[in-house]
Amino acid sequence: MTLSAAEAEQWIRRYRRPAPESRLGLVCFPHAGGSATYYSPVSAALDPSYEVMAIQYPGRQERRHTPCIDDIGELARQAHAALAGAGIGGPGRSVALFGHSMGATVAFEVALLMERDGTGPVVLFASGRRAPSRFREDNVHLRDDASIVEEIRALGGTDSRVLRDRELLEMVLPTLRSDYRAVERYRRGTDTRIGAPIVVLVGDSDPHATREEALAWRDHTTGHFEAHTFPGGHFYLEKQQEEVLGTVTEVLGRLHP
Repeated sequence: MTLSAAEAEQWIRRYRRPAPESRLGLVCFPHAGGSATYYSPVSAALDPSYEVMAIQYPGRQERRHTPCIDDIGELARQAHAALAGAGIGGPGRSVALFGHSMGATVAFEVALLMERDGTGPVVLFASGRRAPSRFREDNVHLRDDASIVEEIRALGGTDSRVLRDRELLEMVLPTLRSDYRAVERYRRGTDTRIGAPIVVLVGDSDPHATREEALAWRDHTTGHFEAHTFPGGHFYLEKQQEEVLGTVTEVLGRLHP
């Protein structure tokens, strides 16, 4: 799949002009129902020597009229094509990938595609997500609207004003259902591995990714593996932003000095 530069830019958001000395790109992948703007604070807080970019999936915000993609493999293929079309992650443009929840799974699939092309990421940060080979028989995408709302309310991470606004809910529920359908149907075995290091980040009380399930990411790399646990639930990183960014900065400085 090939995308033009203009088509590619529909997928990529930058919230700060990169510094001239930027030496590495950090490409961030949102969670189910999430959008690129979730990573705007990361862009503002991370050292300007790193160029932060966020992937904007179809079906949300300014892309709300573009049909959602309810298959992780296809979502990853199009995101990968967008990065390639924008010249990101190719020769001379080293990148790291960061994904939270569903975004970790999409980032893993993008890493596989990048390595197939011979230009894999420096590291994959997998946050708040169990390993690709750890399955749960979840069925959120088959529930009624009220049950989906209760699910996202319990997890946190969604502005409570959205959950109280019927018009906004009607806009975001199809996207949520599509994303849950994609991630709940996703399957990979332990024989699927990348060569890039994997760094896992997980909340110590995350109901969707226990520490044991997160540690199973070690089965999906032939390279370096490490794990970091933080206080909190599924969206632990919102209250632990300083600590999380400190970990990301330390790892990037060590793996890509």
